[in-house]
Amino acid sequence: MSETVIALNGLSRRFPGMDRPAVAPLTCTIRAGYVTGLVGPDGAGKTTLMRMLAGLLKPDEGRASVIGFDPLKDDSALHAVLGYMPQKFGLYEDLTVMENLTLYADLRSVTGEARKKIFDRLLEFTSLGPFTERLAGKLSGGMKQKLGLACTLVGDPKVLLLDEPGVGVDPISRRELWQMVHELAGDGMLILWSTSYLDEAEQCRDVLLMNEGKLLYQGEPTALTQTMAGRSFLVSSPQENNRRLLQRALKLPQVSDGVIQGKSVRLILKKDARIEEVQQHGDMPPLQVADTAPRFEDAFIDLLGGAGTAESPLGAIIHRVDGSKEETVIEAQSLTKKFGDFAATDHVDFQVKRGEIFGLLGPNGAGKSTTFKMMCGLLVPTSGKALVLGMDLKVSSGKARQHLGYMAQKFSLYGNLSVEQNLRFFSGVYGLRGRAQNEKIAPDERCLWPEKYRPPRRRRAAARLQAAAGAGLLPDA
Repeated sequence: MSETVIALNGLSRRFPGMDRPAVAPLTCTIRAGYVTGLVGPDGAGKTTLMRMLAGLLKPDEGRASVIGFDPLKDDSALHAVLGYMPQKFGLYEDLTVMENLTLYADLRSVTGEARKKIFDRLLEFTSLGPFTERLAGKLSGGMKQKLGLACTLVGDPKVLLLDEPGVGVDPISRRELWQMVHELAGDGMLILWSTSYLDEAEQCRDVLLMNEGKLLYQGEPTALTQTMAGRSFLVSSPQENNRRLLQRALKLPQVSDGVIQGKSVRLILKKDARIEEVQQHGDMPPLQVADTAPRFEDAFIDLLGGAGTAESPLGAIIHRVDGSKEETVIEAQSLTKKFGDFAATDHVDFQVKRGEIFGLLGPNGAGKSTTFKMMCGLLVPTSGKALVLGMDLKVSSGKARQHLGYMAQKFSLYGNLSVEQNLRFFSGVYGLRGRAQNEKIAPDERCLWPEKYRPPRRRRAAARLQAAAGAGLLPDA
């Protein structure tokens, strides 16, 4: 057996109460020297597979060999050469960067001069040298992931299992994280990086695509993308808005997937379909069509069987708002917020018209959340104005807030309450009672019916997001 591979033979795992295996019998080989992506949506089986490889979960059937070691029988020997970074890595937020590294060095029995050399190398490698005395809880999301990676590397492992390390990390920090991981792979380390982000999957040399516990594809991302050549198009119509155009297109038998992209709708056709068939279909308005290069995402969704024709349950319950598209509904005027001498935002100006989706883009610390909090009346600006429907949030915060739906980064769903209980609690916060409350939450409950009585902590991420968005729609936003 080569020392640079993970070999799986019929590996599977089923949890009690599930109608399908978390991981169906899986046979594949993963090699060192490059980053292998473990790719799939929530519930695909990625974390279950990683935990079996790390020896933390016993498979029901099959075998796994990690650089020659059985994860269960040879657990002590394997753990000496394996680094595992789970989704919620166990950083101690009340300890400094150096104290966290020291703790993990103690756990790995790394002492003396070897410890000093490893610390110096890791601090330089992760660019955390200037922050050794900073509490881990005060680090940005990207810096926390770098520290987590450094702690994982303290024992100088030969195998690195990274479970969705890019979640919650801004683009700049994520790029730096990828540079570090590619460097490690170039030195001969075996690296398995799990992700549900398809742009991350494209950076991997090899990918394992999973869905509902099954392995659908193993190979290079570019090879799968090339199978979609001639099937990707950008369409628009002067007679139809993009949302309705997309809804029409997804119902056609020729269309595998579709998504709004800028001022057009991106359509992916099924294998033997032609764009002329879409243009000539009786349910479609006159179309302007342009070819576009296929993306890995197109191939992935097509491999899953397409997007289907179902409309978004949340989109279906959003009420139509009357008013002119030229009306400004949100406005920032020289919006500034200072914390001491630090300017979190500095004279920010923008307008959002009715019907627009306006994006705030930037790395961690750019001021996005601060701006959001001021626009919601949760933070008082140092200077400038935040206006919603013409109302100054400094003066009429209560009245303006009745027209705002706000979903924060970590929306405070209560994990020990069901969906219905969360909706009733938040509608009460907005002042809804009795019949008005029932009428307002009924559409939310219908679109979340399968999850209605399940606590958020036991639901998949997509269902938690739907519940949070549903709560955010309770006011007349």
